[in-house]
Amino acid sequence: MIYRFVCIEGNIGAGKTTLAKLLAEEFGGSIILEKFDDNPYLSKFYEEPEKFALQLEVSFLLERYQQLNRILSEPNIFSNFSVTDYMFEKCLLFAKINLNKTDYQLYRHFFHLVSKKIPKPDIIFYLHADPTQLAKNIKERGRSYEQGISKVYLNRIERMYFEYFKQNHDFKVVVVDVNNIDWVSNAFAYKQLLGLFDKEYKNGINFVNLHD
Repeated sequence: MIYRFVCIEGNIGAGKTTLAKLLAEEFGGSIILEKFDDNPYLSKFYEEPEKFALQLEVSFLLERYQQLNRILSEPNIFSNFSVTDYMFEKCLLFAKINLNKTDYQLYRHFFHLVSKKIPKPDIIFYLHADPTQLAKNIKERGRSYEQGISKVYLNRIERMYFEYFKQNHDFKVVVVDVNNIDWVSNAFAYKQLLGLFDKEYKNGINFVNLHD
């Protein structure tokens, strides 16, 4: 591992948390995981999106800010490596999808005020899977409030991520195609995946295929 602060990103059901946990165990680093189950607005949002969108996005913003600011500001005497299963900019991307124009403008202003205090990751690894694969993963993990998520919504999320990556070249982004690859059970695929974290990449988007 040649990076000190790694962010694992991807669509809903792509395997972000699973990979973050494996990396933290593999390299003995600090792990920062998004807290979904504790959010009181998430299930309500999926039932009534327009009514609970702003409450949901503000609650996620505050939780992510407090979590990243607290953990990353505390030195880990046992490891120089930290991994998270989300990037802070995710707040802005989901808010743009979920909020109306007026609420988004207010939210965007607040986001830029607090984002200045959050350290940027050394690199972002984006796990790419198509909506059919994502829907299968979502069904298998069995979170009741996620079962109504449509492929249309998943497509919107993916487009939003790639629009952001294309417009922002301050990050090194590695897009890993994980369609039909069981890197959790397949030792060879997992070894290939681990090898990606010992390579240098240019700023902007870098596409990687584990089949190569």
